[in-house]
Amino acid sequence: MPDTTNPRLYTQGWDDYELIDAGNGNKLERWGNLITIRPEVQAYFKPGKPFSEWQRLAHWQFIETDKHAGTWQALRDAAPKMWEISYRQLRLQLELTRFKHIGLFPEQRSNWDYISENLRADGRFLNLFAYTGAASCSARQTGAEALHVDSVKALITWAHTNMERSGLNDIHWIREDALKFVERELKRGRHYQGIIMDPPAWGLGAKGEKWKLENKLEALIEGAQGLLAKDGFLILNTYSPSISLAEITRLAHHYFAPQRCDIRELWMRTTTGKELYYGNVLRVQP
Repeated sequence: MPDTTNPRLYTQGWDDYELIDAGNGNKLERWGNLITIRPEVQAYFKPGKPFSEWQRLAHWQFIETDKHAGTWQALRDAAPKMWEISYRQLRLQLELTRFKHIGLFPEQRSNWDYISENLRADGRFLNLFAYTGAASCSARQTGAEALHVDSVKALITWAHTNMERSGLNDIHWIREDALKFVERELKRGRHYQGIIMDPPAWGLGAKGEKWKLENKLEALIEGAQGLLAKDGFLILNTYSPSISLAEITRLAHHYFAPQRCDIRELWMRTTTGKELYYGNVLRVQP
């Protein structure tokens, strides 16, 4: 549960995304013209609309069958399982998956904007745990060199599709464990003007090795500190219940000057006026 005494960063929706409502362990979202109901552990409060209205509005509802997977139930006839939305000049493919995700974390919109506003055209950008590449595409759109690192081949393929649909090219694709790649880049003496890390609470490496974020976080921050150019910026997102804002603050202030560190909780407001917590964000400013 978030600490409500900490400062908050609120991400806004946009034309093709709306967080309509949340509550009773679910959230109601509009992606372009398509509306979904998905589980959300942070939606422990009462929703703004009755669930019967949610089901009347939605095209798809995700039904969990275990902790990490489930199935999608169609609430309307002929609802598409794959579609596309826009964010600024980006075109992003969405698709129903058995893990409730559909290919985009819209709360990251504020970080995409930060990248667009702070990355130079002659800069080099590193996206670790890069998922389907919205941050990579945002970086490449500035003209900067963009490296996209993820251990899952299918996600790299998805990100490549997003790059092409957005009219971009020449993102560098690296299928590898993020920390191993960081360690190799440190040995090469490489530096980046911008780095973003959005690690999952737990995950698998490129060879199937298991890891937990709380065991890797300090090594990731230390590695990023070594790779960051003197005038560079770092963005770190965490959504792990095992990692507190206090722990992020301690590590950030150990590896970076405290005056450079902007550390906040990430939130979004629903159209019905509810507030939903999306984890913690560290930004090390240029």
